[in-house]
Amino acid sequence: MALRLTPQMKQRVTRRTLEMLQRSLGYFPELKDAVITIGYTRKHLGSATVIYRKGELYRLIIRLRVRKVTYHTIGHELTHLVQGLAYGERFGTRSADPERIPTGETQCDIWTLARDPLFLDDPPTYIKMPRIMRQRWPDYAESVRELCIAAIDKRHTQRQYIRWLEQEIAQLAKTPTREKSSEAAQLLLPFVI
Repeated sequence: MALRLTPQMKQRVTRRTLEMLQRSLGYFPELKDAVITIGYTRKHLGSATVIYRKGELYRLIIRLRVRKVTYHTIGHELTHLVQGLAYGERFGTRSADPERIPTGETQCDIWTLARDPLFLDDPPTYIKMPRIMRQRWPDYAESVRELCIAAIDKRHTQRQYIRWLEQEIAQLAKTPTREKSSEAAQLLLPFVI
C-alpha cells in the first residue's frame, strides 16, 4: 500500500498526520495493494473518492483537513474507499452480500467504530446520539463500539439494524457511567521526599 501526497498536502502534512495515516492503513487489509492519493481540504473534516474508468479502478483519493485530524476521521474516509471498491466490483448493481460494507454515511461510521478501538478517539458524526454522549465521548466510546459490532451482526437478520443501534445508544445515555476517579490514580504515584 502506497501513499501519494498532492502538492497542496505536501505543504501542510505533519509527521504526526503521516504516522496516523500509516497506522490507520494497517487496519484496512482491503486496501493493501492500493495506491491512495492524500489531498487537502478546508471545507470538511475529510472526503473520499473512488474513481473508475471503463470499469477499471483508476484512483483512490482521500482529502483531510490536517489541523486537528483524528483517527476516526481517517478511518471513516478509508472505510468510504472500501465501500467504493465493493460498489465498483458490483458494477452498479445492489448486492445482499453480508460481508460487504453497505454504502452510506451512517453505515460508514458504524463499520469504522467496529473495526478497531483505534478509531474511538472522536465521536462519530452520522450516528444519532444524545449530546451528553458527544460531550463525554471517552466515557461511552467502548460501549458504543460494542453496540456497533452487535448491530453489524443483527444486519444479517434485521433490516432496521441502524434504528436498533440508535435506540440502544439512546438507552445507553440514560444509564449512569462510572466516573473515573483521579484519587485512585494519584495513590499509585511514587512519593518523593
